[in-house]
Formats: sequence, structure tokens, C-alpha cells
Amino acid sequence: MQRKRLRTVWLLVLLLAAACSTVPITGRQQLNLIPQDTIMSMSAQQYNQFLEQNKLSNNTEAARTIQNVGRDIAGAVEQYMRQNNMSQQVEGYEWEFKLVEDDQINAFAMPGGKVVVYTGILDVTKGNAGLATVMGHEVAHAIANHGGERMSQGLLAQFGGVALSQALKTKPGATQQMFMAAYGVGAQVGVLLPYSRLQETEADKLGLVFMAMAGYDPREAVSFWQRMSSAKEGGAPPEFLSTHPADQTRIRNLQNMLPEAMRYYKPGTR
Repeated sequence: MQRKRLRTVWLLVLLLAAACSTVPITGRQQLNLIPQDTIMSMSAQQYNQFLEQNKLSNNTEAARTIQNVGRDIAGAVEQYMRQNNMSQQVEGYEWEFKLVEDDQINAFAMPGGKVVVYTGILDVTKGNAGLATVMGHEVAHAIANHGGERMSQGLLAQFGGVALSQALKTKPGATQQMFMAAYGVGAQVGVLLPYSRLQETEADKLGLVFMAMAGYDPREAVSFWQRMSSAKEGGAPPEFLSTHPADQTRIRNLQNMLPEAMRYYKPGTR
């Protein structure tokens, strides 16, 4: 019996060693048990369902701004991946940028380039650079596969590492809920915490690089997160902050990241 257990443990160790991928820019090794095509399929399904259940903003000017800034960020991401021989990580991406009519201070991005911004956050972004901060940060979560990493951890914790396809068959509701939580879709304040502080720091770093490459001054990210911190102090934390803690430590970290991000920034391009 003990020999059988040891064999099982070694098989699990070998599985986890094989199921690793590398986060762009930071180079961190992460757990990745879920095939990319499976994640993309689930993303498209959940994204379409979200759009059916939520109202798009009829503010055409604001929606156009979201699309313009979003395309800038997407172009920067594709350029970075191409220059670093990682274009395969954005294969199949069909970028979409939607503005949803909702007072919540929130935004999220899903694999495949599906990005949603809530109208409530526009009072905090205060312009295109603020939007680029938000969208660069959220796209960075998707590019870094943070949601897939969270789902992989969840599969190990809840289903003993069973394949996602099997989990979908046996417990489809729980698996879909895990996906929504992993990507911060519909998270409730203080309940779901999709991203760890490590992942948040990575998204901050990647997001600064992406917005700088897109032509937006990365120094504006510090001002944005200071405004978010003030919004938090004004009462119950905005939903965006339930998964994106904006404190003085984070702001100091951003300031420390700026010298590297500034190397990608060319003033006057935006």
C-alpha cells in the first residue's frame, strides 16, 4: 500500500513538473494543467453569456474611446510577443473591447482578447492614460495566464487534479463557477479574490510595459492607483479593488517598476 502511494505521489510530481509554463517578462514558472484551446472555448462561451446578461453602454463616444485605447494595448501586446518569439501565446486572439453600463468600478479581461470595462470606472480613469492603465493591467492578467493558473490550482484542490474535461462532465456548474471566479467575472466585494498579490504584481509590471509600448506614459499609472486608493477610502471598496488591492505598498512597487517601463515609452506618440 505504501509503495502504491509513493508511486502515486511521484506520478503527481512528474505531472506538475511537466505542466508548467513561463510568464512573459517576469519569467516565473507557473502551474498550467489546462490546454489553451479548452480555455479559449470556455472564455468565448462565458463572454457571450456575460454580454447577454449585461447592458452595453449607449455612450458612443466613451465606447469608441474604449475601443481605441484597447486596440493600442492589443497592438503593443502583439508587438511584444512577436519581438520575443512568443506569438503563439496570442494565437487565436480576436480582440473585443466592450463598455458595459454599470456603476461598479470594475473591469476584466478574458483569454482570447475579450475585454470589458464598466462605466463606473470612467470617473476614476480620468482620461486615456488611466484607461490604458486599467486595460493594460487586465490584459496582462490574461496574457500571463493567471486565470488558467488559478483554475489549475482549483482543479488540484477541489477535484484532485482531475482533467478539466472530466470536471466539466461531472460537475459542470462548479467548474464554470471556478472559471468565472478565476477571471474575476461577476466577483462580489470581499468574497472572491481571483488573483494573488504575486499575480497582481506581475500584472502591474506587464501592464506598465504594454501601456508604455502603446504610447501612454506609464507614470500615469501611479496617479490612477492613487485615485483608486482614494475611492477605497471613501467607503466600501469598489469591486475592482476586491481583487486589485491598491495600497501604499503597491504604489511604491509601481514607482520602482517605472524605470524599466520607461525604456519602452516614446514621448509624444499619444
